[in-house]
This record gives sequence, C-alpha cells and structure tokens, in this order.
Amino acid sequence: MKTKQLLWEAAHGWKVYGDDRSLQPQLVLFFGAPDALRSGTGIAALRSMYPEAKLLGCSTAGEIIGDEVLDGSIVATAVEFERTTIRLASLQIRDTSESFDAGTILGDELNRQGLKGVFVLSDGHTVNGSELVKGLSRALGKEVVITGGLAGDGTHFQQTLVACNDEAREGLVVALGLYGEHIRIGHGSVGGWDSFGPERNITKASSNELFELDGQPALELYKKYLGEEAANLPGSALLFPLMIRPTGQAARGTVRTILSIDEQKQSMIFAGDIPEGYVAQLMMANFDRLVDGAAEAAQYARLSDNEFEGDRLAILVSCVGRKMVLGQRVADETEAVQDILGESTSQIGFYSYGEISPHVEIGNCELHNQTMTITFFSEESCTSSS
Repeated sequence: MKTKQLLWEAAHGWKVYGDDRSLQPQLVLFFGAPDALRSGTGIAALRSMYPEAKLLGCSTAGEIIGDEVLDGSIVATAVEFERTTIRLASLQIRDTSESFDAGTILGDELNRQGLKGVFVLSDGHTVNGSELVKGLSRALGKEVVITGGLAGDGTHFQQTLVACNDEAREGLVVALGLYGEHIRIGHGSVGGWDSFGPERNITKASSNELFELDGQPALELYKKYLGEEAANLPGSALLFPLMIRPTGQAARGTVRTILSIDEQKQSMIFAGDIPEGYVAQLMMANFDRLVDGAAEAAQYARLSDNEFEGDRLAILVSCVGRKMVLGQRVADETEAVQDILGESTSQIGFYSYGEISPHVEIGNCELHNQTMTITFFSEESCTSSS
C-alpha cells in the first residue's frame, strides 16, 4: 500500500503534504471545511489529478492531517492498494426514519465475498447514526469491521455534506468496502471524560429525544447541573455530554452528545439513540484524560503486524466537543496518536458530529460521541508474503 497526502487552501490550491511520490491510487479520501467543499473547486481539482480513483469525503468541524488540526482547508490522502480491492456504495436519505433501511441497503450492496471492512461517512443531520449502524450491522454481521463518522459543520449544526465521486451534498451516506485477505484493519475508540452527579434512570425517551430522567423533565434537571452554563445552551452542551448504559452493565458505557434542546417539551435531542430503561450520568471534560484517551485509542487500533512493508494509514475521527474543550491545545491529541502510531503512518481525519466504531469492550459496532476513533489500515504486500 502506498499513500500520498495533500492539502488544499484557498490561497494556493492543492499542494503535497509530506513526501511527494508517484502513485496510481484507487482511492482518494478527503475531509474539508463546509465552505471549501461547497465551492467545488477543490473536489474538481482532485478529480482532475486522479481521474481513475474513487473519491470519498465529507465536511468537518476541523481537519486533521499529520499531527496538525486545521480549519478552512481540505485535506486528502491518495491510496494505492497493491492486493486489495474496493467498492463504493451510496444512498440519498430524505428523512431520519430512513436511517436503518439505508444501513441495511448499503450493507447488502457491499456484502460480497472477501469483504473485510466497511468505512462509512454520513450526513450529520438528516441521519440517525445509531439506526444507520444497526442497519449496517444487521446486513454485515460481526465479522466485518465497521468504522467511520458523521460529517460536521463547525459549531453551526446547520448543513453537513458528504461526497461520493462528485460534488458534496446533504443527506448522503456513502460506504467503502475493502476486500481481500491481505488488508489489515485495526480500530480503537476511547473518550476520556469524567462522570459526575448521580446516575439516573431514563424513564421517557423516543429514538434520540430524551424527555424524562427519574420521572422528571430531563432538560430541567440538566440545567440545574450546568448552572451558569445553562444560559449558553445548546452550544455549552458539547462540554457536558451524557453517558448512557444498560442497567446492570457498568462496563458498557456509551457517550452521547446533545445536538439541540426543546424548551416547550423540556427535552434534549441527541446525536444517537437514548433507550428507555438505560441509566444516564452527566459527564465533564478533563483535559489530560482526553489526550490520554486519544493515545489509548491509538494503542487499540495499532496492529501487531507492523512488519509489513509499505505505508500505513490511520483515519482519525474525533468529536467537535473535544475540539472545543481542548481549544488552542487541540493538536495535543493528534500528536499523542502520532507518537503511538509512528511517523511512518499517514494520518488524516476530521472533527465530527458522531463516531462509528466497534465498542472496545464488547465488540459490537456503535455510534459514539465525544471519542477519538481511529481506523488503522495496513496491507500485506507481495514482498511480505514471499
């Protein structure tokens, strides 16, 4: 496997980031600021440079290339596989209720002999990420590694974009299938948030909307804990996510980000499902633990077969809430990942509205929020197997 990284900025267009090399990629991954993708200039230039490659990308709340975190740019990695085949499947979604069926349809389309992994990018607003993952998992089973993320839109939460070969648009879900016995896929997803306050039972919820905790209005309770920060809702909610878990399963906590609030209903709308009967607990940021969490995710994702020749690729999908908390030191988490994976690994990624990865403790693929999620690719080359 060979990789080449590129960076687009409005002032100069595309330029090589790191080593310049000649390659014939089958795949070009890109992640860009919403305005940069809307213009279409950068995507068109990529298509011109790599007319035979499949293009896959989305809008972001911040772009990652190497150990840098950028805003207002487009980052890209061209990938030439030696012994792996790939396939793209995409679907336009008009309503959130279509999310599960979309996952099933995409999974069925990709579920062919030799499928090892699926990397999915989804609209961050129209799609219910939890239902999308359930549909994919239903179609693909537990043997296929599913990772990816939901597109971002900075801190605006207005319009997210996904691209499959042509221009980026709203409501699109695209999935990349990787096939063959020579591809190796590692994954890790870790948060690093601290829980506080009492655990409460989720007594009334519907899909991704939470109405009651312990029989009381959820938003009212949430505001009590936030104190002065309640005046800054919904933006401040990114700093105080919710941990949910099935009753009696302490090890299986999943973090949920609040996307919006409904004052009239006294409810909160999350980026993923909030099941009734689960237990919920408020969380808050711990700077050092967020960075340590990113390093831990890299440890999980790093494969043991690093003796393979050729490049290695890590796709980092981190949450916009983490970026807000880390502020000017946001690159600390990408640097922590690079320290674990090594300089020989090409890093690319984005800040998202939701992260998709198997749960590190139970193995089932889930939608996560407020995590650093890493997908790590390496490929056994002809030289390695000889």
